[in-house]
Amino acid sequence: MGATEQLRPHTAHAKIHQGGILMRTAAITRTTRETDITLTLTLDGSGKTSLSTGIGFFDHMLDALCRFGQLDLALTCRGDLHVDAHHTVEDVGICLGRAIRDALGDRAGIRRAASAYMPMDEALAFAALDISGRPYLVFDAEFAAPMCGQFDTQLAEEFFRAFAVNAGLTLHLKVLYGKNDHHKLEALYKALGLALRDAASIDNRIEGVLSTKGSLD
Repeated sequence: MGATEQLRPHTAHAKIHQGGILMRTAAITRTTRETDITLTLTLDGSGKTSLSTGIGFFDHMLDALCRFGQLDLALTCRGDLHVDAHHTVEDVGICLGRAIRDALGDRAGIRRAASAYMPMDEALAFAALDISGRPYLVFDAEFAAPMCGQFDTQLAEEFFRAFAVNAGLTLHLKVLYGKNDHHKLEALYKALGLALRDAASIDNRIEGVLSTKGSLD
């Protein structure tokens, strides 16, 4: 993270539009000496994306996450890819995590926790998460090759950690088995999308936040 970081968030929580549709949204702009990122997020969307990070495979993974999580996301990132992809991938995780946290607002009425399995051909991935306000990542996955396209497979864990910490998630991710790295990675992102969609959904039976202590912080 560069010393010149500027963060200019604008957030609108839980807007009720015509027809009674819940629209939880957030917008983030973050500029450092390493990356310049702008994004807008609709938590209660339909999986529409407009993505430009300069890393084609990473755009593909973000699109998979959003489509299975029913998130609408417009994101542009200009990063120091002449160095490598690390800053771009990690900083996108930071900004997307912050947007999720902001869009969730006070988290009243959300189901909070969910899990999902996602198969992709020979690979099977699992995601379990808790919108707990206590960030933690457990990542259990191995990859045979160092790269998928222009994406360094080591950076998957960096993205998920940055995302979990900034969204306030307890997040467990695991590849149970698989051979093809593309399949394993895509299954992870899709499993996260499915679990996040369920955990962030509103349950009208829940009064306030779902917590024995009455708080998710």
